Amino acid sequence: MLTDTDRFAFTTRRIHSFSSTGNAYDATQCDESIRSGDTLLILDERVVAIAYTWPFAVTRQSGNLHRIQPRPDDTLAQMADGFSIAVDDILDACQLATALGFDIDPAIAAHLPTPPRAKAIP
Repeated sequence: MLTDTDRFAFTTRRIHSFSSTGNAYDATQCDESIRSGDTLLILDERVVAIAYTWPFAVTRQSGNLHRIQPRPDDTLAQMADGFSIAVDDILDACQLATALGFDIDPAIAAHLPTPPRAKAIP
């Protein structure tokens, strides 16, 4: 049987919004609807992050979430594999952060294929 994702020509992105990074961290530990690779958005703290056992920010601001330090020679695919998430999980989170005017963590930005750009809204 086909799922909605199989029937349509798009990939859904799950974004969970929180009032604080502390709330986001706690939710990733106990809310089963939040899956590894989902995007976490904390507007008040200017943080966009990725859900994981230890959720990590893709933005310069991280609040109570973790920061990652990839090896300089890691590719984006290797980084994603290390967290068992998709490359698109990282790219989409960075694109959202950029669209909101949030700075990307330089440790992550160094591994992006091109600087993330906000898509123009027609």
